Amino acid sequence: MPQKRRYTAHKSYRRKRSRKNNNTTLILLAIVAVFVISFFGYRRYVQYQNETKVEMVQEEHNTFVKKVAPYAVQLGQEYGVLPSITIAQAILESDWGNSTLASQYNNYFGIKGEDPNNTKLLETKEYTNGQWITINGRFRVYSDFRESMKDHTKLLVNGTTWNPQQYRQVLQSKNYIDAAVALQSDGYATDPGYTSKIIRIIQKYNLKKYDQGIK
Repeated sequence: MPQKRRYTAHKSYRRKRSRKNNNTTLILLAIVAVFVISFFGYRRYVQYQNETKVEMVQEEHNTFVKKVAPYAVQLGQEYGVLPSITIAQAILESDWGNSTLASQYNNYFGIKGEDPNNTKLLETKEYTNGQWITINGRFRVYSDFRESMKDHTKLLVNGTTWNPQQYRQVLQSKNYIDAAVALQSDGYATDPGYTSKIIRIIQKYNLKKYDQGIK
């Protein structure tokens, strides 16, 4: 009898141990499942957030192009400046209308002035002697973006006070690539990568389509 009781007790111990092991396994499986679901759920959440941000940026960019394109075409028909160049410069110079100069003062092209009554003194970066430096410059203040666009067009047409022919090559260009190169060589911007940036913007957003019928 004592031997039988020991055997029965041993079987009971094994059953308890087996149940304990099973419970531990279930708990571990549950933890792994929660981790897997959380991990892939988080990845999906991050992916969704990134996709949403991309869509929002694309919508913002499309809205900006739709905003300035019609007037750029009108100015192109009146003055001969390629609309793709006008739109691309507005995008680059104003950071899609988000820069302080654009959002607060409607200056989409970084156009400077001298009259304190219609300019604002702001910090800007310029590339000189092989490096970027920060300077203070006076920039024109406009009542709306169309006024800024027209002033930009007139600058290209009429040149500067010291050189009326300064942007003649831009006006004579028959396509956006030549015009972008001319902007750089004619001294519109100090950024050594200005031409390539303008060309990339035009190509990425298919701004060439707005040049149809111009010149």
